[in-house]
Amino acid sequence: MYIWIILMLLGVFLDQISKYLIVLYMELYQSVEVIPGVFNFTYIQNEGAAFGSMSNSPWVFMVLSTVMIVGILVYMFWKKPQSRLLLSALTMIVAGGIGNMIDRIRLGYVIDFLDFCAFPKLWKWTFNVADSFVVIGAGMIILWMILDMVREYKAEKAKKLAQGQDEQTAEKTVPDEAASEVTEPVQDNTEEVNAEDGNSQEDNANE
Repeated sequence: MYIWIILMLLGVFLDQISKYLIVLYMELYQSVEVIPGVFNFTYIQNEGAAFGSMSNSPWVFMVLSTVMIVGILVYMFWKKPQSRLLLSALTMIVAGGIGNMIDRIRLGYVIDFLDFCAFPKLWKWTFNVADSFVVIGAGMIILWMILDMVREYKAEKAKKLAQGQDEQTAEKTVPDEAASEVTEPVQDNTEEVNAEDGNSQEDNANE
């Protein structure tokens, strides 16, 4: 389990170092084109939640985020899930939550700089590495849930198939046993008849 804690800390480090470099080399609201018409680095200060939401009540989101992080950590150490996909997803969500939490405690706002501008009418938000971790982690959890349902469906189907085969085997076994019970007395009568015939032949020979 400790490897996942190390990966969490690595995720927090990547988030914080990326924000540090943005603040160091860019001015507030400055935008640097990376992929023309698709992606920019745009430095803003977000006082709300992920992607700029809940900007009027940051402390509410901060409390909810803290509860989520603690809950996930308790689940990971108590339940100890075996799925690497699920553990990876939870690790990314916690790393993202802690990364943004550090900004809110230290600065009072979150540093955002990833500006995906390919579809300006559909996507208008600027985000950061921590937000990316949370969204990717959530997507991985959905994928894990789908795969888990598929596994359960296949296991249930295999169980029903095995039960059906057992019932067919049992049905075939019952007639075989009944046939053997009918055949055995016939064989015994034949032996008795043969024995009587043998005795008759001996009597005739003696006469």
